Amino acid sequence: MIRWGDRGDWEALKALDRHIGEEELKNVLDQRRLLVMYEDGELAGWLRYGLFWDNLPFMNMLYILEGRRGRGGGRQLVGFWEREMGSAGYDMVLTFTLSSEQAQFFYRRLGYQDCGALVLPGEALEILLMKRLRLRYRKADSIIESEDGLRPHGRIAD
Repeated sequence: MIRWGDRGDWEALKALDRHIGEEELKNVLDQRRLLVMYEDGELAGWLRYGLFWDNLPFMNMLYILEGRRGRGGGRQLVGFWEREMGSAGYDMVLTFTLSSEQAQFFYRRLGYQDCGALVLPGEALEILLMKRLRLRYRKADSIIESEDGLRPHGRIAD
């Protein structure tokens, strides 16, 4: 089951996600910027995001717990997130991954394309990846579907 995280997930996430401070984790939960996935009633993984340039969904963290990997959970979380972002009117999503990690190949299989890089001192190259979304969004009480998803980046204004 995949759903938006809430304060009921805070204790488990606080113990497992060491890449975010406790107060910021509360903020992310309150802002509905974290998805959780449960299997057999237990937390199996999560996806956390923010907005790059204040208008582009940017996946900050995708994590599947050891023992739960290799079963399609990451693909399911990313797919759920992409559909939610498309429904909210966004036509593009972004993420970074280290060039030294295998995640870059996972994202490319999902249709993400390299679009930039970041070099931090003492770190492996960070690869910026983007994906255009096939949109289905509301405008003026009618559903409009983008044929190619190629509009200027950002969100459609109602």
